[in-house]
Amino acid sequence: MKLCRVLLAAALALFCLASCVKSGKNMKNMVVVLLPGPDGKIGQIVVSNEGGSRIIGEPGVATKVSSPKEAPSEPFVMNKEKIKEEFGEVLSILPSPPLHFTLYFHTGTTIITEESRKLLVGILPQIAYRKTMEVSVVGHTDRVGSRKMNYRLGLDRAMEIKQLLVSQGIDPRIIETESHGKDNPLIKTEDGVPEPRNRRVEVILR
Repeated sequence: MKLCRVLLAAALALFCLASCVKSGKNMKNMVVVLLPGPDGKIGQIVVSNEGGSRIIGEPGVATKVSSPKEAPSEPFVMNKEKIKEEFGEVLSILPSPPLHFTLYFHTGTTIITEESRKLLVGILPQIAYRKTMEVSVVGHTDRVGSRKMNYRLGLDRAMEIKQLLVSQGIDPRIIETESHGKDNPLIKTEDGVPEPRNRRVEVILR
């Protein structure tokens, strides 16, 4: 009898499990495998039926459900080769994990550094290749100056990057901008410290 195989990423576990039940399989002859989510984090799932339940919280660990009234099997490890063999088709259609770029700015300005300008060029082909549906552009500052002033500067930096992307043909409707100002430094410093690595915009492709 053919198994109903279910591949579960941590963030999608409940959705995938519910889909299998609704398909009429009734959790019969099913293998469930837990994988890291797109961000690399590991969640936890509970596979249960009338016979009992199993908790899975480690990547690559699986359990088999043979019938609705028989408890899921003892968890077992599936190696990468076996996972690819059994779930290759599913893996091929899973969304790619978010892609992050960090662009740096000259102090107190919306002028991007020359090194970051070169990096910006590499974002454009990635958007096209991944068929990106959402681009997050988040502005940050160092901890020099007031919170209000730095919020505005962070937003101006984010808008500068958005305009550069739009000028290269990126649809403005998929770009979201926001500012964290001085409140989310990459390098933790005391207030008033001019740290260059905190003067940045983070671009996230999803």
